[in-house]
Amino acid sequence: MRRGLRYLGIVVALLIIGGGFRRSSGDGGEFSGDYSKLSGIIIPGLASTQLRAWSFLDCPYSPLDFNPLDLVWLDTTKLLSAVNCWLKCMLLDPYNQTDHPECKSRPDSGLSAITELDPGYITGPLSSVWKEWIKWCIEFGIEANAIIAVPYDWRLAPSMLEERDLYFHRLKLTFETAYKLRGGPSIVFAHSLGNHVFRYFLEWLKLEIAPKHYNQWLDKHIHAYFAVGAPLLGATETVKATLFGNTFGLPISEGTARLMSNSFASSLWMMPFSKYCTADNPYWKHFSGASRKSHQTYQCEEHEFHLNYSGWPTNIVNIEIPSIHAFDAYPSITEVAQTNLSSMECGLPSQLSFSAREVSDGTFFRAIEDYDSDNKRLLYQLQKWVISCDPVLNPLTPWDRPPVKNVFCIYGIDLKTEVGYYFAPSGKPYPDNWIITDVIYELEGSLFSRSGNLVEGNPGAASGDETVPYNSLSLCKNWLGPKVNITRTPQSEHDGSDVQVELNVEHQHEADIAPNMTRSPRVKYITYYEDSESIPGKRTAVWELDKANHRNIVRSPVLMRELWLQMWHDIHPDRKSEFVTKAKRGPLRDDDCYWDYGKARCAWPEYCEYRYLFGDVHLGQSCRLKNSSADTLLHYL
Repeated sequence: MRRGLRYLGIVVALLIIGGGFRRSSGDGGEFSGDYSKLSGIIIPGLASTQLRAWSFLDCPYSPLDFNPLDLVWLDTTKLLSAVNCWLKCMLLDPYNQTDHPECKSRPDSGLSAITELDPGYITGPLSSVWKEWIKWCIEFGIEANAIIAVPYDWRLAPSMLEERDLYFHRLKLTFETAYKLRGGPSIVFAHSLGNHVFRYFLEWLKLEIAPKHYNQWLDKHIHAYFAVGAPLLGATETVKATLFGNTFGLPISEGTARLMSNSFASSLWMMPFSKYCTADNPYWKHFSGASRKSHQTYQCEEHEFHLNYSGWPTNIVNIEIPSIHAFDAYPSITEVAQTNLSSMECGLPSQLSFSAREVSDGTFFRAIEDYDSDNKRLLYQLQKWVISCDPVLNPLTPWDRPPVKNVFCIYGIDLKTEVGYYFAPSGKPYPDNWIITDVIYELEGSLFSRSGNLVEGNPGAASGDETVPYNSLSLCKNWLGPKVNITRTPQSEHDGSDVQVELNVEHQHEADIAPNMTRSPRVKYITYYEDSESIPGKRTAVWELDKANHRNIVRSPVLMRELWLQMWHDIHPDRKSEFVTKAKRGPLRDDDCYWDYGKARCAWPEYCEYRYLFGDVHLGQSCRLKNSSADTLLHYL
């Protein structure tokens, strides 16, 4: 490790380990114990865990077979050479979520399962997920046993995760083992679908622990929860994957991708849903004597029926229904070639629109059931795995603030994000029977179509992170109280000259907060919304990162820097505020130092110096932290 960074790591380690800081749980909701004993538990998102073969599969038209422990997700070599064979190892039975008769896959374990999905000189960097995150932990002296990954089979519905793999039992044991091993609580880092997994775990835990001990268990085992890119109201791309297919950038057709993702019950876990509709909590059935198989009551507020779009910017789906019925609408390819289609031109198709509520409660899928052979299965999955039969939670209901002491909701904004689709019949057989004729995007407070035309609707104050719309990401602002402190700073290192602060901003429940702050068009900002007073002993914060992409946000050096500073601030006994100060941001690593060609010296001379080491190929690479720069951490108290 570089000398300056090594020195910084040693000083931090001495501060954390040597000090043995202890605080009582009197006034900040802080646990009583040694802060050096914190553990980090990572819950990855959709398609962010390696799956390995757990059977023998002979691929007759390929020299590559599948043997136990071979990579399935993701092995691009086998995908390209034997896609049908690879699909057998990926597909699940759509009705009972069991494996294909010829091949079985299971999630890998440990940190290696989430760092690089497809290791290799070329494919590794392209499939890197949490690798940069782990590097940061290593650079700053975090112990190997302090970072724990909890991979899961992201194809399964939540109840099936528990039924088949006892995932939530094992997750509970992971928290308890980390506490015994390290002597303190854990910090949860969840990304994308991983946030839904953690929410389900918190609800599942209510059935495992006596109610009077539930909050005690959480306070003892979980110090903070970082919700990164959480689709709190679902994501519209799930609908596109269900009707058209989402390839994840893989060299497969949309039809193949649709066939694959529609066999996963987890695809429905992130369906867009209304912020105004809730279902009965199945938790109470276990105490009221009601049958576990009784149907949940789905209730909507008046807002759902008086306002348009279920709290979304626009209708999620606009679809053309053919004027003829299923068997005529989707004939086989041979029949298409032999039939004179001129008679079909007489019937005009009708266009139907569906809101988020109508997607999540099955209204949309029932409306096109006669025109798509796959919708009976989708409706079956929706009822069995999501709406009616889950014994713990209906995931398609709005979130409340998790009952964890410290909650940080983090997401990217102001990228072009899909919020609605226009579908039409393609005339081809399943799975290619629908085409997308138009897409509605949101971008920085406006809606427009793929052709560039403005679209009427209810756009938010900002746009989403290129994958999840802004209204879904920003739902966590409802967790903030009536008085919020807002700070906006540049993402890059800065001296504090461009820091804007508003204190005690009034916040109406269910309303977005729009800070009255300026923006420079050339600067990417972070906007912090912080509240440590509304709930005694608990802190809630929302961080909005300009132009942070959903899939890459966990690799963002800016995010990792802020997470590190917040946690370092929390462990220090001399901290003066509930949240880390935003007054300035100096370089923390050698990589943050660079050469200022205008002044012919290293930028940030207070922190960085020119120090050539053998192998440096340019001036910026020779700019490194000064040995005394470890003292800069004291500025963030």
